[in-house]
Amino acid sequence: MPTPEERLAALGLSVPDVVPPVAVYVPAVRSGDHVYTAGQLPMRDGALMATGKVGAEVSAEDAYACARQCALNAIAAIRSIAGDLSTVRIVKVVAFVASTPDFTGQPGVANGASELLGEVFGDAGVHARSAVGVPVLPLDAPVEVEVIAEIVGAA
Repeated sequence: MPTPEERLAALGLSVPDVVPPVAVYVPAVRSGDHVYTAGQLPMRDGALMATGKVGAEVSAEDAYACARQCALNAIAAIRSIAGDLSTVRIVKVVAFVASTPDFTGQPGVANGASELLGEVFGDAGVHARSAVGVPVLPLDAPVEVEVIAEIVGAA
């Protein structure tokens, strides 16, 4: 069975460096067997992939790609704590979508994160999820994703 890193490579992806915090917090913290990530923005190579509201300046398709990048950044934060991604099970995902009042496609945007986690972790990537529309996010990001993961077989 392929490892999460091998699955990422098959998708043409790799685990990026952990995105540095934009305020006073850490990217992830471990409590018992669980790893809680901070909200991850769609940062790639040190810059946001997009800015603005979904339903106005940002299309649902671009927001989906942003959510995917948020999940990839969450994987980096989780790996910084867990070490071996093969020991990780995704428990819960919360996706925040900065959107116009009439935009109701938050679940479709959040699928960008959920589908990537499923592709990378297989059955261990099946998770509970919330997708929430909000008026604004830090740095005018269109999407922010936080993840709760469990380190299975942890001592």
